[in-house]
Amino acid sequence: MAAEDRTGYERTAFKHWVDADADGCNTRAEVLLAEAIEPPAVTGRCTISGGIWHSYYDNSDVQDARTLDIDHMVPLAEAWDSGASTWSAQERQDYANDLGDTRSLAAVSARENRSKADQDPNQWLPTDPGALRRYIEEWTVVKSRWGLSADPGEVTALTDLADSCHDAPITYTPAR
Repeated sequence: MAAEDRTGYERTAFKHWVDADADGCNTRAEVLLAEAIEPPAVTGRCTISGGIWHSYYDNSDVQDARTLDIDHMVPLAEAWDSGASTWSAQERQDYANDLGDTRSLAAVSARENRSKADQDPNQWLPTDPGALRRYIEEWTVVKSRWGLSADPGEVTALTDLADSCHDAPITYTPAR
């Protein structure tokens, strides 16, 4: 547990939506393609049309990729507060574009993502109660994977929510 500090945070400190594998699709498009429940058509320089996605935060299916946000499970500002402020620019870029674990980024309805903003589980939870277990698991994985700290309110919220979950182990591969 550690106190959080937002001093010096700027979203631009996390270069995101890069095309790390140089295949013509940036991170946003890669997540959309990976999470589609009905695959979209892809043309030209990774232009996506059609397709269906499931926004698990609000248990809704979405047919227009433009109405989806790609959520950083642990928001960039929260990551900064929790230790990313000491990382190199490359480490912050790697975090913002983490395709190494499917739990790091999620295609969700823009409405849900914007209501979440940069809040932690002590301040915001998905509107669909059926999403809570998955959400707290993914939050815990990302924080652990990247070696990020958690503040006391966040720990209390996660612990209280986890009390209703089965004792299932959570596994992950450290990113750094």
